[in-house]
Amino acid sequence: MRVRPAFELADVFHRHGDSYERANAGHLGRVERRVIGAITACRTAALGGHVERCDDCGLTRIAYNSCRNRHCGKCQGAARAEWLAARQVELLPVPYFHVVFTLPQAAAEIAFQNKQTVYGLLMRAAAEALMTLAAKRLNARIGLIAVLHTWGQTLTHHPHVHCLVPGGGVAIDGERWIACKANFLLSVHALSRTFRRLFLDGLAAAFHRGELGFFGELAPLADPAAFAERVRALRQSPFVVYAKPPFGGPDRVLAYLARYTHRTAIANSRLVAVGDDDVAFSYKDYRRGGRSPVMRLTPHEFIRRFLLHVLPDGFHRIRHYGFLAKGDRGETLSRVRDLLQGEPAREPDTTAREPQADEDAHEPFAICPDCGGFMRHIGYLSRSPAPAFRCDTS
Repeated sequence: MRVRPAFELADVFHRHGDSYERANAGHLGRVERRVIGAITACRTAALGGHVERCDDCGLTRIAYNSCRNRHCGKCQGAARAEWLAARQVELLPVPYFHVVFTLPQAAAEIAFQNKQTVYGLLMRAAAEALMTLAAKRLNARIGLIAVLHTWGQTLTHHPHVHCLVPGGGVAIDGERWIACKANFLLSVHALSRTFRRLFLDGLAAAFHRGELGFFGELAPLADPAAFAERVRALRQSPFVVYAKPPFGGPDRVLAYLARYTHRTAIANSRLVAVGDDDVAFSYKDYRRGGRSPVMRLTPHEFIRRFLLHVLPDGFHRIRHYGFLAKGDRGETLSRVRDLLQGEPAREPDTTAREPQADEDAHEPFAICPDCGGFMRHIGYLSRSPAPAFRCDTS
């Protein structure tokens, strides 16, 4: 039975959400307000609920409904399980690679002010870099799953894309499977250069189409000459790409990515304290051997950092490319499996389906806390009062 964390993100919003909204009334967007409202109301009487009773011991309790907002850490369990099950059946009996593409700070700040356009460009450029080099170096069409992250361990803005890539692809003529080397997919140096070129070409094109806006410290970039100078400087900057073969088999890496696809900027399990003067949370300091010190921020600064990572309505943070693209994925995967016939069968890794210990999301079914039996719905509760926001399940 998972122990619920002592503090939750909702506690921060309950205590400080109203004052933050008042202090930032002229700067807080509709989407951010809705996220605050959703997380505050999640699993409270505001969303209604139901009464459930244990089949074994008869324990009866009230269970309130979830907000289902994708930025709420408590609401991702069922979505994660569903996504993982769908991807499990698509796994191929080949090695898988984990590749991460990261934007430099000078590009990341443009992305923050133009999330819809530049985040999408970031994901496309990463995917196209992989597919372009694979076509040149392997003479093959590959597939991949890309997942957008925008945060670092201390909730700073750090946009990057995680990609899960099968180790090989379908030959350009479509007649055979071409495998990559067991421990090498593509050169990260070549990927970095290609990624940088594709991203900056796309960024310049978006500027000329009038799709980018700038404000505050970046307002001067609205001038074409200033923007061109920023792009020239970025062409000399490193665009970091990191790649390694997956550990423990493709099932385990898929489970690892599933944690990340359905996780918010901070898990409730990392919250150490929520007070009137500060919010304390743990983080991993990779520069000091992965230690987990505690950071303390004022409540308003903590909320500000969390809201940096709210995505625009309708933005898809998980995307599929190449032969894993959604359009004809079923037919294409069937063809790929035909080409891979003769490879040794892969036993399913059932441990990959187990929920992770530090996830906040609850199980998709209810378990009695007293005896471990199943809880059955026996009645429903109406919303009181009605919430003033619309849920975001994208």
